[in-house]
Amino acid sequence: MQLTSLVARLPYPSKAVQRALAIAAIITQGGIGVTGSVVRVTGSGLGCPTWPQCFEGSMFPVQHPEYETLTQWIEFGNRLLTGVVGIVAALCVLAAWRIQIDHPERKRLVKLAWTMPGGVVAQAVIGGMTVLTGLLWWTVAIHFLASAVLVWLATLLLHAFNEGDERPRWRVAGSGRALLVTLVVSMAGLLAAGTTVTGAGPHGGDPDTPRLQAPIETLTFVHGSLLVVYLIVLAVLGLQWLRTGAPKQLWRRYTVVWVVALAQGALGSVQYALGVPEALVSFHVLGSAAVIVATAALWCAARDRGPVTSFSPAPAEATAASSR
Repeated sequence: MQLTSLVARLPYPSKAVQRALAIAAIITQGGIGVTGSVVRVTGSGLGCPTWPQCFEGSMFPVQHPEYETLTQWIEFGNRLLTGVVGIVAALCVLAAWRIQIDHPERKRLVKLAWTMPGGVVAQAVIGGMTVLTGLLWWTVAIHFLASAVLVWLATLLLHAFNEGDERPRWRVAGSGRALLVTLVVSMAGLLAAGTTVTGAGPHGGDPDTPRLQAPIETLTFVHGSLLVVYLIVLAVLGLQWLRTGAPKQLWRRYTVVWVVALAQGALGSVQYALGVPEALVSFHVLGSAAVIVATAALWCAARDRGPVTSFSPAPAEATAASSR
């Protein structure tokens, strides 16, 4: 209760602040995945060979004959960025908490906000496991997939700030709902398959890191095939909406998904044809985050949770009554 009273003294977050914090959460959750890919393609994954310290007895990079200074700072910089992600996550929780004090019905918003710092803690643990196991490919895969989940949740949080808490009512017909679920499942499979391509590829984060012993041509074919499945489901979804009708907002977001997915597919093909150059790897990871955000935004637009009630503080008498 004492902590709640302290939060209640904070200024009520405006609509612009709520939106800015949620967008910052999406950017930082996605950005940490991109900087992680930079660590990997530069071979800096073991620039700090221990965790949570960089070296035994030091939280910071130190002069060492076996580790280049640049690789140390690249890895250490990625760890520092986790602090930025944590700060943004904490601010999201404070904003949601402050809103709930005036609007007690906003429980879902607070729960979604708490997934942000919870994810930071989980990612720190997974990151430590990744370093301590010598960057085994499957630990790197888990690290990336956890980021993907957090990007999805951050997008849901952005929409939660801008919608009510009523039971969701679908804006599309029953088959459209099933197709949306299939689209999300196919995206999850696509992302998981992408991690196996990475696991067998040339960029392991350290020259001595064991790679996934599987034909990369086969893994790439599976990954590409799942993209085709994703696009087919997306096309069938559009045809279904042409037949049954869909709101304009859905069509706008549907178009964005097509643009982002096709761009990501083209980038992946170019990346493979050029022998997986380092810079394109990081752009491909960024594209993955964009596909997740676009798909999550489409998912949210397909459901109506009623009007938002928390862009402004509740009347003083209502707040006093709810606190009694």
